[in-house]
Amino acid sequence: MSTTDHDGRPLPSTPPRLVATDLDGTLLRPDGTVSTRTSDALAAAEDAGVAVVFVTARPHRWLADLQPHVAGHGVALCANGASVVDVGTLQVLEQRGMAAEVVADLAARLRGRWGADRVHLAVEGADGFAHEHRFASDHAVPPGSPTAARIEDVLSGPTLKLLVRATADPRDGADFVAALVDVVGDLAVVADSGAHGLGEISGAGVTKAAGLARWAATQGIDARDVWAVGDAPNDLPMLAWAGTAFAVANAYPVVLDAADHHLPSNAHDGVAVLLERAVAAVAAARARTAGERDPA
Repeated sequence: MSTTDHDGRPLPSTPPRLVATDLDGTLLRPDGTVSTRTSDALAAAEDAGVAVVFVTARPHRWLADLQPHVAGHGVALCANGASVVDVGTLQVLEQRGMAAEVVADLAARLRGRWGADRVHLAVEGADGFAHEHRFASDHAVPPGSPTAARIEDVLSGPTLKLLVRATADPRDGADFVAALVDVVGDLAVVADSGAHGLGEISGAGVTKAAGLARWAATQGIDARDVWAVGDAPNDLPMLAWAGTAFAVANAYPVVLDAADHHLPSNAHDGVAVLLERAVAAVAAARARTAGERDPA
């Protein structure tokens, strides 16, 4: 078990009450799997009483493959903090989605910026995925997903995340994100999770930090008792809110700059290192308490 971070700086010795971790690019290996070491570290954290919450841009339907590894750890905050999901059942416990009229307004703004024939939209909601005919998904579309020429015609219930692809420049990278921010204004929040060529828009005030803060408050946990780890720009609000911020070595430069500590990359079990340190800090704190009660 390492006592220093990736740069040789001492890792915290005071145990956290909560570890909040991103999934893709952070806890998950580059191929999207959970390593044996990370799986063991998650189990050890649960045994030690260290709460772990997963804070991810993923929709809840993408958690099914992770259930064997994480179901014992309670909940995940999905869609960049828009929903609280029971990992074991994939039930959405809480959601902060956008109303249909807000999505329609956003769609109009986006089409006005790039042209109706150059903007292709999809939505994630508590009841699943829906998309425009020309929206190109990098992932398999669930069978039976509603589809139409215009996203407004397949909305059913609050939208947790509006997904945007554009066939006009800019269509990727920081310039695309900046353009989306300009178009959206204060109507919603644009998140950059590093998904190339894909814009992600959530409701006003919805961020990983806001979702985590609300959930932690329900557990009676203060920000100072939280360790948070991530890799992408959408993790920055969460890292700024948490008492101690960590970044994996493969993180974006802006995330590395913002973090208090650097961990090995997601390919080298960085989150496992963090969880092992948390478990060791809990054990040390309990030993100190026992020693104070029963001095030699």
